[in-house]
Order: sequence, then structure tokens, then C-alpha cells
Amino acid sequence: MAQRKGGFLVGRALAGMAWLACGVAGAVDKAGSFAWPEGRKAAVSLGYDDALASQLDNAIPALDRHGFKATFYIPPGMGTLDSRMEAWRAAARNGHELGNHSLFHQCDGSQPGRDWVQAHRDLHTTTAAQMQDQVRATNTLLQALDGRQERTFTSPCGDRVAADGEYVDGLRDLFVGMKVAAGAHEARSMADFDRYAVPIHAPSDVTGAQLIAQVEEAGRRGTLASFTFHGIGGDHLSVSVQAHEELLAWLDAHRDRYWVAPFVDIARWVRDHPAKE
Repeated sequence: MAQRKGGFLVGRALAGMAWLACGVAGAVDKAGSFAWPEGRKAAVSLGYDDALASQLDNAIPALDRHGFKATFYIPPGMGTLDSRMEAWRAAARNGHELGNHSLFHQCDGSQPGRDWVQAHRDLHTTTAAQMQDQVRATNTLLQALDGRQERTFTSPCGDRVAADGEYVDGLRDLFVGMKVAAGAHEARSMADFDRYAVPIHAPSDVTGAQLIAQVEEAGRRGTLASFTFHGIGGDHLSVSVQAHEELLAWLDAHRDRYWVAPFVDIARWVRDHPAKE
């Protein structure tokens, strides 16, 4: 599956290098312009794409041990939803968000390294209206699983452009927040933050220290550390169980500084507590 991601793997790796390289040069949010819950320095969104088996087997047990809630982006047409539906229902009952990742995980097959994209599921030959219909249908299906009406969206492969134009912006009314593209604009403060254009950071083959460094950078800015994991100790774009556990243990030890929550809760907070210019 890692090879199947092709050029997306390279793009995400480069994006990951960019966020690991950025340092204190980024502007820090002005004191008093924005406040996270209980005065914490920053928020942390732990997101997981593609409904993979290693997320059920490794990620969710680790999250539950530490008492953290995350967001799992579920494409009903792939992954493990059909074979392990009750496990995903249980995750939702336990407070994890089931996020929208489109119906068939359609990516742009015209991009380099995308020979794995099936012709009938190619974003490059699908209209924006068709994609938006698929995303609406996925919301209905997910609501049948968890009973919730508000959730967030991550665009598959970070792609936004269908056969006849951009399709993601037309989904804003359906979601509280969206993660949209690798390499998207990185907010330097919460006054610069757009909850509908959160960059996709998909770490792969990184250390716990590198993951922690992203959180610390968000703390310096007073913004959001947003992770979009895939495999945890298996599957594709994998992060080791050890690195994942090191991040969770560090966050557990710094609960007074960082707010870890499903992306839907973070996006709601940003919506209801707008930053001042």
C-alpha cells in the first residue's frame, strides 16, 4: 500500500520535512488574542486516515490507555469499515470522532506515481458535483454509525481539483473544519488560522522526538499541531508503535500545556472563540 500511494508519499514526505524544519522564526500569537481551553499553549489533533487495521489494533488501544480522543477518517469504500464495523462503532461510542474521507477515497490519477488509482475512482475524471454528492452520502452513512451531525473532513491524497474544478470549498457548509492539502498555508498565529484549510501533515518513518517537535512548534506559535497518521506499526505510510507511544506518553505528561482533542472539538472551539486581529 505504501507503494500504491506513489507521488503522494513523496509529497507528504517533503511536507513533513518542511514542518520539522520550521522553528522559532514563525510568529508567536499575540498575548491575549486567542485562548485555548484552560489556558493551554496549543491544541493537538491526532488524526488517522483510511480506516486501517493497525489503527484498530495498535492506535486505539494506545489512545485509550492514555485517555486521549482522536479523529479517524473513514472512507466506506475501502479500509476495514465493512469487515470491522462494530469496532468502529465502539470507537465512536468511546468518544473518538469518525471523520469524512469521501466515499471511495478518490485521488487524482493524472499525478506522478498514481498508477494505483482505479479508472472508475479517478478524481481527474470525476466532476466536482459528483465528489460533493459522494461526500454528502458519506456523512449520512457515518451518522448512521455514530448518531452525530457535526464532523470534519480530510481530502483524500490532499487533492482538491476534480475534472471540472475545485470541489473542496463547496463542502464548507457540511463540516466544522477541514484538512485539505499537503503543503497548505501554515498559520503563524491563530489570527492567521483557517479551520477550513488546515494543512495535512502525514508523518511516516519518523521518531517520537520528531513528532514531539511538531507539538512544541505549535506551542511556540500558540496554534494547532495537526497529525494525519496512517499505519501505526503496520499498513502504509507507517509510524512505529514505539514512536507513536512516545508522542502519546509525552502528551500525557504535558496535559497542562497542550489540549488533545478530536478535530471536530478543536474546530468548534476555534469557531466559537475567534482570534482577535
